[in-house]
Amino acid sequence: MPHTTAYRLASFAERLLGGPLPVGLRTWDGTRAGPDDAPALVLRNRRALRRLLYAPGELGLARAYVTGDLDVEGDLADGFRRIRALTRSGELTPAKLGPREWAEALRLAARLGVAGPPPKPPAEEARLTGKLHSLLRDRSAIAHHYDLSNAFYQLLLDESMAYSCAYFTDESQSLGQAQHDKLELICRKLGLRPGMRLLDVGCGWGSLLVHAAKHHGVEAVGITLSAEQLQHIRGRLAQHDLEDRVEVRRQDYRELPDAPFDAVASIEMGEHVGEVNYPAYAATLHRMVKPGGRVLLQQMSRGNVAPGGGAFIERYIAPDMTMRPVGRTIDHLETAGLEVRDVHALREHYVRTVRAWADTLEENRADVVALIGETGARVWRLYLVGGALAFEENRMGVDQILAVRPHAGGASGMPPTREW
Repeated sequence: MPHTTAYRLASFAERLLGGPLPVGLRTWDGTRAGPDDAPALVLRNRRALRRLLYAPGELGLARAYVTGDLDVEGDLADGFRRIRALTRSGELTPAKLGPREWAEALRLAARLGVAGPPPKPPAEEARLTGKLHSLLRDRSAIAHHYDLSNAFYQLLLDESMAYSCAYFTDESQSLGQAQHDKLELICRKLGLRPGMRLLDVGCGWGSLLVHAAKHHGVEAVGITLSAEQLQHIRGRLAQHDLEDRVEVRRQDYRELPDAPFDAVASIEMGEHVGEVNYPAYAATLHRMVKPGGRVLLQQMSRGNVAPGGGAFIERYIAPDMTMRPVGRTIDHLETAGLEVRDVHALREHYVRTVRAWADTLEENRADVVALIGETGARVWRLYLVGGALAFEENRMGVDQILAVRPHAGGASGMPPTREW
């Protein structure tokens, strides 16, 4: 119907996008527009449109979704895929609001009774202060995500508490087995043997520390900025009787002393360092490993378009995150004096990993809401669905980068063939 709320909004959106809506649209008055065979955006109230007026694009949509002002009927991932496919093909163009479009948007808002003050952003948004990537601000950024709730992460993750890309060696493999195989792969690449000393920079909930100490006989030190992670790891070390062989500290990589280790790992922590500080981070990895010792990074990558992951990720998930093409990371490591020996792309493995987490989230939704609230549950649904698609469509990657600190004469000490 040409005079319904849904029709008016759909017509305006189609003019902005340069093509027909890829998804349906249903508004608070019960009217609907757009294709019937596609997921539908549901605007539950006028506040949803106010969020979009004051923050057009991804951030406004995210705020509306996580608060429940906007919902999705049907498969959320399918809706994202349709929009991405039409954008890639050129059938839809990114919406640009010039003076004429803004004037039309304001007139439409007035007719629909949408005008009003900007809605308050959800409490789940990060609000960091201080200099970018200062010690205090970095600690706040890590706390925003990783100090959410140990009980929540225990519900979401497998028994190892590995919060990083798994390594699937066959189609029928469980997430828990794939995470075990990832940890074992890291230990083999590092050449760990009994009595060696391992440093884990950004050790998460201790999955690598525990695995390396139990199965490879190493002594290990892990550092984290998260108070919740520190508490959890100490409990795990007591449970596995590893307190005399594994030490965990609440410490920044910039605060590490000069005491080199036989091997160094840093698993999906480099994304939090920032581009300006990455040379210092790479230099720290070089300094903390002995000549002939190996360094393994597992790190996500992204092109230059959205190095932080986009407005939603930066506000709700990983504030101050920076990703770069894998080649630039290699440049940083080599400039620091490390010799890169192997780059192992795991992008497709992250699709399966994130989908497994998303399935767990949905299967345990009532418990998730009890732990982090309805808004928190919606943040995580959006995060995991969008994350899986980013890896599926090659908009994000993840790689294991194995490097060595050469001896003074240039010898690497690496075997002539791969051992993993």
